[in-house]
Amino acid sequence: MVHHQSRNRISLGSMVSSDENDESRPIRLQSLDGNNILEDNDDDAWDQIQVNKFESGNGYPRKIPIGRNFDLKTLKKQYPSNAISNAKYNAFTFLPLILFHQFKFFFNLYFLLVAISQFIPPLKIGYISTYIFPLVFVLTITIGKEALDDVARRRRDEEANREPYKVLGFPGFVLAKNLVVGQFVMLEKGKRVPADMVLLKTGENDGEAFIRTDQLDGETDWKLRIGCTGTICKKVEELLHGRIFLYADNPLKDITTFSGTLSLDGQTWPLTIDNTMWANTVLASKSAIGVVVYTGRETRMAMNTSRAGSKVGLLDLEINNLTKFLFLLTLVLSLILVIAGGIDKLWYITITRYIILFSSIIPISYASSNFIAKYRLRVNLDLGKTVYARQIELDQGIPGTLVRTSTIPEELGRVEYLLSDKTGTLTQNEMEMKKLHIGTVSYAGESMDEIRNFMTCESTTGACSRREIGSRVRDAVFALSVCHNVTPTRDDNNEISYQAASPDEIAIVNWTERVGLQLIHRERGAITLQRGSENLVVQVLHVFPFTSESKRMGIVVEYNDEIWFFEKGADVIMSEIVVKNDWLDEESGNMAREGLRTLIIARKHLSRDTYNDFAKKYHAASISFAGREDKMASVVREYLENRMEMLGITGVEDRLQRDVKRSLELLRNAGIRIWMITGDKVETARCVGISSKLVARGQYIHVIEKVGNLDNAIQQLAVVNASRDACLLIDGNSLQLYLNHLEKEFIQATTNLSAVIACRCSPKQKAQIANLIRKHTGKRVACIGDGGNDVSMIQAADVGIGIVGKEGKQASLAADFSITQFCHLTKLLVWHGRNSYKRSAKLAQFVIHRGLIISFCQVVFSVASKFEPIALYEGWLMVGYASLYTMAPVFSFVLDRDVDERLALLYPELYKEMKESKSLSYLSFSLWVLVSVYQGGIIMILSIFLVGLKMRPRLVMVSYTALVLNELIMIATEIDTWHPIMVMMEIATGVTYLISIPLLGDYFGEIMHDTWPNNLDLKYTITTAFIWKTSLILAASFIPPNLAKFLRRKIRPPNYAKLRE
Repeated sequence: MVHHQSRNRISLGSMVSSDENDESRPIRLQSLDGNNILEDNDDDAWDQIQVNKFESGNGYPRKIPIGRNFDLKTLKKQYPSNAISNAKYNAFTFLPLILFHQFKFFFNLYFLLVAISQFIPPLKIGYISTYIFPLVFVLTITIGKEALDDVARRRRDEEANREPYKVLGFPGFVLAKNLVVGQFVMLEKGKRVPADMVLLKTGENDGEAFIRTDQLDGETDWKLRIGCTGTICKKVEELLHGRIFLYADNPLKDITTFSGTLSLDGQTWPLTIDNTMWANTVLASKSAIGVVVYTGRETRMAMNTSRAGSKVGLLDLEINNLTKFLFLLTLVLSLILVIAGGIDKLWYITITRYIILFSSIIPISYASSNFIAKYRLRVNLDLGKTVYARQIELDQGIPGTLVRTSTIPEELGRVEYLLSDKTGTLTQNEMEMKKLHIGTVSYAGESMDEIRNFMTCESTTGACSRREIGSRVRDAVFALSVCHNVTPTRDDNNEISYQAASPDEIAIVNWTERVGLQLIHRERGAITLQRGSENLVVQVLHVFPFTSESKRMGIVVEYNDEIWFFEKGADVIMSEIVVKNDWLDEESGNMAREGLRTLIIARKHLSRDTYNDFAKKYHAASISFAGREDKMASVVREYLENRMEMLGITGVEDRLQRDVKRSLELLRNAGIRIWMITGDKVETARCVGISSKLVARGQYIHVIEKVGNLDNAIQQLAVVNASRDACLLIDGNSLQLYLNHLEKEFIQATTNLSAVIACRCSPKQKAQIANLIRKHTGKRVACIGDGGNDVSMIQAADVGIGIVGKEGKQASLAADFSITQFCHLTKLLVWHGRNSYKRSAKLAQFVIHRGLIISFCQVVFSVASKFEPIALYEGWLMVGYASLYTMAPVFSFVLDRDVDERLALLYPELYKEMKESKSLSYLSFSLWVLVSVYQGGIIMILSIFLVGLKMRPRLVMVSYTALVLNELIMIATEIDTWHPIMVMMEIATGVTYLISIPLLGDYFGEIMHDTWPNNLDLKYTITTAFIWKTSLILAASFIPPNLAKFLRRKIRPPNYAKLRE
């Protein structure tokens, strides 16, 4: 807890002028955000500063001379330029880097060498142009795409770099890229902050400003920022001519921390995160003046901007492994043919020629006599993934869904573990306060009216006990109305709305308004409440905001000449701070079992002397740099967080999202094991787990809580292992013990459970669990959440899914897929994920088959040609086969589906089946290899038998025609559901081939004098001999494999086929 606000209210005049007599006066009270000064005679505090040299965690601090000490030339050289540059290349590195990235992979380099080999006469297989032109074409496309992307990046950079800003002391405007550390920059409302700055003064009288940080951290609530007290009342001339030094930490990535001091004319003020405006945030309130502290690559925005590595799906890795096998197959076939043909002195040339001839076996490259087919499988898969991503985004059933990582849509179809946050993910994150318990009395529902009566009548009449209850109720409501970080704002209609980072706090403030105590105004040093027609002004001395680490927030206020410290937080934390009582645990547990989120509210009265001692020590700690946070926390514990009086327990309801129950049940039936990982307490998580149907009806819940030793931990694991159908409920401390000492045993035991609920978990633990499940099971893990505390878990997952929620877009921006409701997840996985995986798997295997079949045609031809490494199909025959004659129909696989959407969602077990019978496996791959060997062999054997080797052009014509038509028929038989586009592609491709036959004269010509002529025997293509020979070969090729497939499905039909019937 490191933030506070001062009680002193200082009038701020014009942004550019003020009364000469208006001086900032020394204030005894020192607050952490720099709102109070340090007097020269405060020797104890000065000893803490060490302004020349101190430990900051990053070495020496940054010392920035500003005002009259500002030296433009020196600072410009000392610190980086503020120019934004997201470009990947420059004029010198563009071409070398692109070529390096293209050919750093073995297979890419391999096929470059294949192309180069065609310049060597002994290795030449076909026309050099069919290797070089496609290579140049592919590289041109790649270079052009990279160039366009980089130009677009540079254009965006230039727009930001050329944005004009008013810099005090400089005529005209200064471009953003030319800003220098130490300059005073004036910002207007709605203006982007161009660099990391410290706020000095604002257009508000109290020096406050609001900024929007959604472009930095994804959070949509406005953030309050406060100008340094030592400068908010200074005139511009005083800033420009004052003797000012700013001391700051070295650049850090953490956007939530900042440490520094500002020294002005011998007085020093500490600076914290509340005095900063980071680059790329936007000023949401009136004008402000800030001083530049970090520029360019040292800004928080730049340091947190990293080019996310492209995720590689499991399917891509599996295809890569198969490709290695196919490369080995190429080498083995080449070696066998060389040995069978007899090893001579030039055997190495012969084997190299064979490797070149059979290189089309490798689908990732497909380069035999055609380099443009190098990317055939890659292009097909990438285009398919683009289509899948577009289908997801255009699905009206899941509106607002975004695909941020289009390289892994098929991963959605392979999820076996789902890790989910609770608040805002399973629940709506729309909070409503439902209950208040003050020890002996609990208020809920209609009894809330009694609280309203207590608030409107200060002196409650009746029995002594009733007066005492009324007093305690008013104390609790007053504490809840001031102990928060909510800021009221007014719209054009003068209606009040609340801004806060936490929906819980807004719910509580809305409740205090309903019972008669309304928050109507807040500024740095005061909170104004309205009770009836009376306004209550509460002076704010310090504020300690909530953090996920502290799990509490506190405030020191002065009201009616009394100083109070109020604090609210989680029961596990507050139970150690408040005076022991016999109802805290029981009542918080009761509320949690009702599914309510609980907070403990407490107070402590401070005498004037006690407060002054606290303020002095806290001030000294706040201006120390070594161990600053620990020192401040120690002071707070010593003076404030001990023996507090407990006022009550609040119960806030967070309702389940729409269709959460049905969604979780469907996902469980789909074979997905679900973990709910939350920061809530055990009872609340248990209640939500049951009400959401995460825990099945009648399912046993085994609770592991407060495990303190390894022996007990091992015993509990034994129970878990013996109860495979149970749901495990575990708290954060016990979980950490397992992760520290029994990591492997814990994961092995829990990954077999259908459901696990982990409570009181930190963001680090969430990510740790995701990584452990991935590591120990090797299965696909999806993580879903909606808040900033879920980002680490989402990024650790194979598939990260973010929900755009009340807490902003931080999780959504960090995720691979963004949705708006949890119930959309079922369709995303069970329908789109399943389709994407099955389509990609079928597409990949068919492309492999397409390369294998033509290669085995070549193998048979080489054997029949007495083991001569002569190309069967050359030049543009390979180009056409790899692209024009087969690519469009093959791509129609991306539109295929085995069942419709209704059946897929009605029978989620179809999703579960894919774990047991994978669409791409070594078995399915082996079957495709056998089909390819058979079809390639039978096509070539029958062609040689029916046409003869001496009629080589006719042999090529007949076998090539049978090959192309065979592939078109295979596509038609492999597709489960015919699509109009597929039918059109099939017909269009067949017609295209027939029309193009006259253009293939160099390959289909008559034999004249044992030479290859350049004329075409068109008559032969329409003879009955050509037709019946081609038809016979075609029938022998596709009928046996498809007959076997038909019989197999009749004997053991897949479940999707049964459902379709």
